[in-house]
Amino acid sequence: MTDSRRGKGRLVADRRYPKKPAKKPAAKKPAPVRRKPARPKVKRGGIVGFFVGVVSWVFRFILRLFLRAGIVVALLVAGWVGITYTTLPEVSDALDGRARGSVQLLDRDGVAFAWRGDQFGGVVTADTVSPHLRNAVVATEDRRFYRHFGISPRGIASAVRINLSEGRGPLSGHGGSTITQQTAKLLCLGVVYDPDEWKNEAEYVADCRRGSLARKAKEAIYALAMEAKYTKDEILSIYLNRAYMGGGAYGAAAAAERYFSKPASALTPQEGAMIAGLLTAPSSLAPTSNLERSQARAATVLRLMNEQGYLTDAETRAAQANPATLSDKAKTQTGGYFADWVMQSGPDFFTRDTTEDVIISTTLDQRIQKAAEDAIKTIFTTKVREGSKAQAAIVVMSADGAVRGMVGGRQTNVSGVFNRATQAKRQTGSAFKPFVYATALELGYSPYDRVQDEPFCMNIPGSGQWCPENYSRDYFGSVTLVDALAKSLNIPAVKVSESVGRDLVRRVSEDFGIESPLTDTPALALGASEASLLEMTGAYAGILNGGSSVTPYGLEELRLVGEPQPLMGSGGGIGERVINEDAARQLIWMMERVVSQGTGGRAKLSDRQVAGKTGTTQAARDAWFIGFTADYVAGVWMGYDDNTPLTGVTGSGLPAEIWHEAMRRVHEGLPVRPLPMIEPKPPRQVAQPKPQEQPAPQRDRGGNALENALNQLLRDILGGN
Repeated sequence: MTDSRRGKGRLVADRRYPKKPAKKPAAKKPAPVRRKPARPKVKRGGIVGFFVGVVSWVFRFILRLFLRAGIVVALLVAGWVGITYTTLPEVSDALDGRARGSVQLLDRDGVAFAWRGDQFGGVVTADTVSPHLRNAVVATEDRRFYRHFGISPRGIASAVRINLSEGRGPLSGHGGSTITQQTAKLLCLGVVYDPDEWKNEAEYVADCRRGSLARKAKEAIYALAMEAKYTKDEILSIYLNRAYMGGGAYGAAAAAERYFSKPASALTPQEGAMIAGLLTAPSSLAPTSNLERSQARAATVLRLMNEQGYLTDAETRAAQANPATLSDKAKTQTGGYFADWVMQSGPDFFTRDTTEDVIISTTLDQRIQKAAEDAIKTIFTTKVREGSKAQAAIVVMSADGAVRGMVGGRQTNVSGVFNRATQAKRQTGSAFKPFVYATALELGYSPYDRVQDEPFCMNIPGSGQWCPENYSRDYFGSVTLVDALAKSLNIPAVKVSESVGRDLVRRVSEDFGIESPLTDTPALALGASEASLLEMTGAYAGILNGGSSVTPYGLEELRLVGEPQPLMGSGGGIGERVINEDAARQLIWMMERVVSQGTGGRAKLSDRQVAGKTGTTQAARDAWFIGFTADYVAGVWMGYDDNTPLTGVTGSGLPAEIWHEAMRRVHEGLPVRPLPMIEPKPPRQVAQPKPQEQPAPQRDRGGNALENALNQLLRDILGGN
């Protein structure tokens, strides 16, 4: 049988447990963000993987090493800066950094004409100087001064690049130093000058300016310490007071006074630019040395100020169109040779080595000084061939030895060079002869006494026979002493010198002020000994003042700045009498004849009397003319430094012309005064006896009064005939 329910659903037993309610569909979750599957790490094996691992490890090691080393170095630098910080001086103590004091020289009218030592015009600050000067310094020396921390990596990198491109070492030439670093150098990194440690100040300064790598590192540390201790304006103030600005001026105040005769607060843009421009090369760019070069540099500084916004275009054009010029006071600075001589004549501790600020009043007359300088320039321009190396010197003084003008060489307005007026010792030639005749006049001889001018020889022990000659090699027979001097005859001068006593001639010459050693031979009378132009001119001043010795001097008074009382006075002037006044006045009369009738004619002045003497040495190596009016004495020397003989020059030529040019200018506007001379009484004319009354003929005694007098003196001493 088949099941009749086949095909129907299968019978199943009922569930034992109740049917669970149907679950509600779950809320849809946001679709997850698909991420890019990570690239599977590729493991590198073999030798490549080994080397990659080594390089990676080394790199990480070096990185950690440098990081740690950098931290250590930074700590060391910080410590070094901190230690340096404690050694820095106070700002007020750092402003005046001069090792020496200043010396200011005033002329006879109290006007400054020269400066020596380290000039310091007083303390200035970044706030008190002209803003144009402050801006010019920043624009020129360190445009990022107010933005860096003492050193400028960008500036150093730029300097190294420029140095290498110009073929120099990285640290040679441009230094890339900031104003702070330059100030650190001016402070010598805190090292104070010690005379026991350094040979001299120049060596100390040179060490302060060294540019080695170690020195640069110390300089950077010192600069960082300064930035930590001082404000930017304080650093700039130190710089503006310590920097050398040419012309002996240290600091802005001294430079402003030196070049423009005004305070640093009153400088115009072009003046501020000129001073700022000096900082790169203060000696060669100083306007007193080369004004045109200084103005060109100032124009560049003005352009930099314009580019950095310190000046408008209009202000820049106006300043460049009207460049700064020296003040009238600065233009008239003269007397370099004279100033050097005065500095040498004073005590070292108040002149060359002074640590104080000193004022020296002198005898210089700037009008006379200019006259002397112009005279040498005129003659060398018009009368000396171009390219000649001949030199000349001139000294002008009063009869009391006060030096009014001095030129020690053809180059004027210089200092620290060889002074031919004071330092050169040259043979004097016939310029010495007045002292021979001064001795004779002192002994009672008359200018009208006669001496025989004829060939003459002497035996000199140890040298043999000596036969002097006149310059012209002519002989004039019996001549008076005045004519022998006027014609500069040699043989009469030797005879007179030997007759009055060579020792006495030497003594008179030395008493008149010739300090150089004098020869003890008959050639003494012909100027074979050497002397300086200053000595000879001073000795002639003794003749003018009536026969008293003279010590030439230029220093009248020395005092410290701010002190009313002088520390010392003049060390020269008129001394003891050498010959009597009548003898001196007769000698002046004889020397006037040298100019009016003799070898010194070219020195003649048109409006007043002149007395003097020419001098030419053997082979014309030296040529002299020394003479005087009633007011001034002047001496001129001409020659070569190497003793080369002059060509066509004698004392009666160019030296006399230089003398004339100088004294013509010196006496312009002065009243005419006669020379203090006495014309001697003419020799007595003795009436001739009648023929029947003529005495018995006498043996000729030499034919002249001088030799007869000497023979009579010997007879009186020795007796007999």
